[in-house]
Parts: sequence; structure tokens; C-alpha cells
Amino acid sequence: GLLFMPLFVLNLALLIWAVMRKSKAAIIPFLAILPSLFFIGKFYQWSDNRKDSDTDGITMVSYNVGRFVQYGAGTAKDRTSCADSVVSFIKSCDADIICLQEVQIANANQVKKWINDNFKGYNSEYYVMLAGNGAFGNITLSRFPITGKGKFDFENSTNLALYTDIDVKGKKVRIYNCHLQSYGLSASRILTSMGRNEELQKAQDKMRTSIIRRPKQVAQVLRDIRECPLETIVAGDFNDTPMSHTYYMLNKDHKDTFTHAGKGFGGTFVNFRHLLRIDYVLIPNDAEALSYEVPRVRCSDHFPVVTKFAL
Repeated sequence: GLLFMPLFVLNLALLIWAVMRKSKAAIIPFLAILPSLFFIGKFYQWSDNRKDSDTDGITMVSYNVGRFVQYGAGTAKDRTSCADSVVSFIKSCDADIICLQEVQIANANQVKKWINDNFKGYNSEYYVMLAGNGAFGNITLSRFPITGKGKFDFENSTNLALYTDIDVKGKKVRIYNCHLQSYGLSASRILTSMGRNEELQKAQDKMRTSIIRRPKQVAQVLRDIRECPLETIVAGDFNDTPMSHTYYMLNKDHKDTFTHAGKGFGGTFVNFRHLLRIDYVLIPNDAEALSYEVPRVRCSDHFPVVTKFAL
């Protein structure tokens, strides 16, 4: 899943090269590409499936803000400026529902005040964990009334998921704001570990931990979805690709807004540009996806997902 697009492009290039040389070996990359055609739509959408922008619907933003530390890559000069840039972007979306992950507030006692100061007109639900440098966690914001709430405690993890019940003009729906277990590895860390056994072992241990923990976290969310009497929306940073068990299970009874209303590459992880999609908004099967965008905003190591849908 992590290497799907690079391998697809490589095999496509080999196929073209073999065909140009009229080589019988063209059958090898052809057979390699053939099963990939069943999955390519999860990474890239050829046609524009967006509906009329004037159609009434709900606009939703899901954004892993990366603790507001990506200021070196943009115009922001410090963490506060980066947070201000994120808030300005979100306000420009005029969203009805906002799901934020990895929000970090320097003063743990000022979380509610920060939300109220920056997002007037929204009802909020949040959960943060205290740390030496403040508090960090997830925040869900809604212009619709909130009628219920809760959170999931993931074992041995600082990752978390919230659920928030909202009343959309008389129709109640539950929103899951998820930040699932990450690999905890940067691209530079992976590259530097290749030639060093000790670093490579550490990288393998991190990946093993993630691979063990994430399915357990998904199972917790799924149990609640199955028991929930309301229609459900699942959003957030899954830290997994569209070919993963995580995506398959959470999308099983939902509709991926990217595959129904996106166009082009859907990649959401900055370090791998267009190739890695790990952030999602999954809506009920009977809902209609109207639009899907991944604005190239450089305020985090993730790009935001902005989608519009009708329940």
C-alpha cells in the first residue's frame, strides 16, 4: 500500500519501454499492472465527479494540524503564527463541521478559550492529554447542535478518537474524529536507517508496534459503529493507505468522498506529495458526495481534506 503508486508508475514505464522495443517481456509488467487497475481509483480519480457547487449540502473539513510545528515550510515564523495560519484557512472554508487532530495548546488551561476565541458560532467537543509542553488532542466543531459525545481510550497510545452526535435539521448523525496509530517514522529516518543495523531495528520496532496497535483501535471504533443507532461519518487521520485493513474495515459500510467526488491525486501526506493518502472522510452509504478537495496548504505535515456532501 505504501509503495502502490511508485510501483504502478515503474511497471507502467517498463510496459511502455517493452512495447516500444516490441519485446515479448511486455507481458511481465502488463500482468503486474493488471490487478492494480482494481485499486488505482483509491489513489487517483480520472473523471470529475463533482456535483453542482450550488447544491445544498454540508461542508466538512478534516485536518491533522501536526501540533502547529510545520512553520518552517511556510510563511509562519513560530508555532503561534502557524496556528493562526491554520485557523485562517479553516475559516476560509466556511465549514459546517470541522475535525482536527493533533491540536497542541501551550497552556493546558486555555483550550476552551482558544476554541471560543477562534471558532465563534461553533459548538465544540474535544479531548486533550496533558504533557510537559501543554496539551494535545482532537477537537470536533459543529454549527449544528451537539446531542451526545464520547471518546475511545486506546491502550498504550497517545492516539485517540472522539465521537460526537449532532442534530442536522432534525436528523441525528454520529461523527467519529479519529487519529489512529502512526508509524512514528519520517522519510529521512527511514532513509538514514537503511545502512545502520541499530537504526533499522528501531524503525522495524516502530512499524511493528503500529501494525499491532492500529487494528485494535479500529476494532474499538467498529464496535461502536455497529452498536450505534444513528448513521455515522468517520473522518480523520487513519495513518494507513486505501489498500489497508484499516481503510477496508472503516469504509465497509460507508462511502469514500474521494472516490465519489474527487479528481486527480488524493494524497494527503506532505512528505510524499500526491502519493500517500492517509486522511479520509467516509459518509453513510445513502448520503451523496458533492465535492472533494485537498488544498495544498503547508501548515502541517498533512494536507487538509475539504468535502461537501448531502445526508
